[in-house]
Formats: sequence, C-alpha cells, structure tokens
Amino acid sequence: MVDRNHICKACDGTGLLADDENWQYSCTVCGGDGILLPGESTEPAAKFSVDENNRTLE
Repeated sequence: MVDRNHICKACDGTGLLADDENWQYSCTVCGGDGILLPGESTEPAAKFSVDENNRTLE
C-alpha cells in the first residue's frame, strides 16, 4: 500500500485527469502512476501538444 503522503494531489492517486467535457487523460503531474515521491519532478518529461480547445493530444 502507498503512503497517503505520496499520492498525487492533482489526480488523487488515480493517474487520470479529466477536462470539462469528461475526456480523460494521463495525469501530467505524476506521469500517470498516481504517486509523487519527494524530490520527483512535476514537470512532464516532454512537451505535449494540445488542440484548439486546449485538450492534450496523444
């Protein structure tokens, strides 16, 4: 079991985020694993593309 202090607060440990239209995508803060360890970077490994509605493109 994961320590509650290490669960990503952006996605609440699910690894998924949703936009206002309920499109789900991997959490860009934790990288989709739901865990954010101390000292781990919150920046994405690579820049990601977005469409005209600011939705991430995969």
